[in-house]
Amino acid sequence: MEYLDFELPIKELQEQYEKACQIGEDSDVDVTNTCKQIEKKLTDTKKEIYKNLTPWQRVQLSRHPNRPYTMDYINAICGDSFLELHGDRNFKDDKAMVGGLGKIGDQSYMFIGQQKGYNTKTRQYRNFGMANPEGYRKALRLMHSAEKFNVPVVTLIDTPGAYPGLEAEERGQGEAIARNIFEMTKLKVPIIVVIIGEGASGGALGIGVGDKVLMLENTWYSVISPESCSSILWRSWEFKEQAAEALKLTATDMKRMKLIDQIVKEPLGGAHSDREKTFRNVATAIEKAYGEFKNLSPIDLVEKRMDKYSEMGVFKG
Repeated sequence: MEYLDFELPIKELQEQYEKACQIGEDSDVDVTNTCKQIEKKLTDTKKEIYKNLTPWQRVQLSRHPNRPYTMDYINAICGDSFLELHGDRNFKDDKAMVGGLGKIGDQSYMFIGQQKGYNTKTRQYRNFGMANPEGYRKALRLMHSAEKFNVPVVTLIDTPGAYPGLEAEERGQGEAIARNIFEMTKLKVPIIVVIIGEGASGGALGIGVGDKVLMLENTWYSVISPESCSSILWRSWEFKEQAAEALKLTATDMKRMKLIDQIVKEPLGGAHSDREKTFRNVATAIEKAYGEFKNLSPIDLVEKRMDKYSEMGVFKG
């Protein structure tokens, strides 16, 4: 288990707890009370730390190396029912964007999301979760297939942004993202968006238009990362904590500004601390969200989606 800087008090108590339990196993000394005391202190410390997280600390949690990624959610939620689909039928298959058909219970969904890697080799293979234009075009192809067969769409967002390389710009990165946003607003099947990690810039928006936008508790959603914001405003990455605070990028901020619809609770310690519980929470939230829209006609569905996004950023005095 890897620990972030602010989690070091938890690490120390966890090590003390494990040592005390080991002593009890290796000797005849009764350490039951000691273990209980340390365990209680450990629980209290976790509650104290995680209920007072700063925006920057939530950004750190969203990037935790043990945090589940898109394919972890899909495999856990769908099991063997998931069938991955490949390619944009134009250029190539983008490994940073994954998608395919899967089931939750008896209901089929088209799952689409950005996939990061687990180590150096897979991170390079997945391009660190940064999709090229062909990734967004693949996503759009899958959405249109879902629309054709009346299958709801679920998108899982976890990206530091769309790939900013020269070749991506040459192949029309901006156009691909803009096209997705336009097409998603008028897709005739329910779209459920779940932000499971980083939701950065147009890279997130390219699959981020939905009837219901869910956001896990320790994730962020913003036009720019705190580091990039800091480098622009202060010419240094040292002010990333102040930038995170100013950007209002946490789930609580997004909900208050009505840019998302629901916050999905994470287990104490973050999604990686209890993966199975996180997967169950997300699956339940998706099923509940689909239940709100499954009986709407395509015309009503699109009209409601249009109204939702038209009202964003509008304030009445």
